[in-house]
Amino acid sequence: MATLTCPGCAATVSPDDLICFTCGTNLPRHDPVEEEATPPTVMQEYLGRDAGAPPGQARATGPISPVVLRLAFPAGNVDVPAGTSLVLGRDPGESLVAAAFASYENVSRRHATITVSDTGHATIRDEYSTNGTFVNDDRVLPGTDVRIADGDRVRLAADVTAEVSLPGRAGFSSNGHQNS
Repeated sequence: MATLTCPGCAATVSPDDLICFTCGTNLPRHDPVEEEATPPTVMQEYLGRDAGAPPGQARATGPISPVVLRLAFPAGNVDVPAGTSLVLGRDPGESLVAAAFASYENVSRRHATITVSDTGHATIRDEYSTNGTFVNDDRVLPGTDVRIADGDRVRLAADVTAEVSLPGRAGFSSNGHQNS
C-alpha cells in the first residue's frame, strides 16, 4: 500500500483522515464513497414543519445547497459544507481543525463557531473567547451570530486572519429557495 502524504506539509496521513492532524489541511478524497440518500437535517425538519403537524412529521424542504464555505487561514484552508457547523479553536476535543491553531496561544480552546445553513448562508459566533473574533475588523459580540459573505475577512484574536470564500449559490434564489 502506498504511503499517503499531506499536500500542505508532507506529513504521513491515513487514507481515512479528512484533515491533516499536523497542519490542519483538508485532505482530498481519492475514492468516492457510495452514500445512501441523506436524511433531512434537524434544521430542515424544523423549518419544514407544517403548523399543527405532529413532531417528527415535516414537509419536504428541497435539496441542501451545494455551497461550501472556505476559510483560507495561514496554516491551511478550512471548508464548511452547507448544513453543518464547525468550532474553531485550539482544543482537539472541541475543534476538528485544532491543529491549525495549535501554535497560536491567543486563540481560545473554543474560540468561534462557523455555521453554514442548509440554504448556504454563513454565520460566525464568538464563543466567549478571551481575545475576540472579528469580521472585517469589527468585533463580534460574544454569543451573537454575525453573517459572513464572500470576500469578508475573519480574524481570531490579534493575528489569525482568514479570507472567506463563499461561492454563489448557483440554482438558488436570494432567499435560498431552489430555482426551477
